[in-house]
Amino acid sequence: MPAVVAGAAVLVLAAAAGAIVLARGGGEEAVAETLAAAGCTLRSYPEQAARHLASYDAKVNYDSMPPTSGPHHERPVIWGSYAEPVVTLQTPHNLEHGGIVIHYGDGVASATREQLQAFYDESPNGMVLAPLPELGKRITLTAWTKLATCEQFDEDAFAAFRGTYRGKGPERVPVGILQPGT
Repeated sequence: MPAVVAGAAVLVLAAAAGAIVLARGGGEEAVAETLAAAGCTLRSYPEQAARHLASYDAKVNYDSMPPTSGPHHERPVIWGSYAEPVVTLQTPHNLEHGGIVIHYGDGVASATREQLQAFYDESPNGMVLAPLPELGKRITLTAWTKLATCEQFDEDAFAAFRGTYRGKGPERVPVGILQPGT
């Protein structure tokens, strides 16, 4: 009988650990499933060469919009939450450092914007939140070579994306260093 109780305890602990992994991001397949259940799509793009550009006027043909990799301005966006659009040419630099950039279109309801702000506020390191008017009613989450597109906010799906991809750029800067304002 004690072996049965011990075995049951092991199963309960394993299930709890699995739930924590999924909640924090449990690999690409798990995050894709979580995003799909929330009505979002997840795409992976081929890595475009990352080189630094000195001009904000540089013209780059990205393979995704918003971009998920490629040439970018030598200065990343300062980590934070913005009421105005940020310079798109800078955001791949944030992704290169392992950051997550969340954009929302001008058609996203104010209640959803408040949810996005609360999501950002709960764990802002390595995060940029900014409008991108041309997205309309859509929200995007980007990481290096990853783009999730959503029609609505879903906390579990967004947390799975953040947990899976934050801190995973090609230049792995510790997330604890990527504080708002830096």
